[in-house]
Amino acid sequence: MDTRPPLPPFSRETAIQKIRLAEDAWNSRDPARIVLAYSPDTQWRNRAEFPRGRDQAQALLERKWTRELEYRLIKELWAYEGRRIAVRFVYEWRDDAGNWYRSHGNENWEFDDNGLMTHRHASINDQPIKAEDRKFHWPQGRRPDDHPGLSELGL
Repeated sequence: MDTRPPLPPFSRETAIQKIRLAEDAWNSRDPARIVLAYSPDTQWRNRAEFPRGRDQAQALLERKWTRELEYRLIKELWAYEGRRIAVRFVYEWRDDAGNWYRSHGNENWEFDDNGLMTHRHASINDQPIKAEDRKFHWPQGRRPDDHPGLSELGL
């Protein structure tokens, strides 16, 4: 069985570390890499989809990034306890017609003893924005360490 440190129970420091690892993975936009952080029987709620297992989660992510182009994500700790972490996040993306969006959301995560995410419950709202109102301008991929987080950006 794979192990994905940091492992529960989480401290504030290890919860923040786990969140940044997840953010980095999602900013890679590599579904095959991302799903390895989830248990084989992971259960998700993502908008109106309810994937079960890594294969369905990977298929969701593959569909996601055919629609959500130039995706850039920031996650931030909301709360943690034991094996659970609550996260708020914002990501910016554009559609194939060039319309930009800022998606705001909250996630509730639960992990097994090996640090694999067993449950991911996400609520997401999309806000149309103008291209000039974008706040996430780093090159695609990992957010630079010196780029402000959500609180610093007033989001």
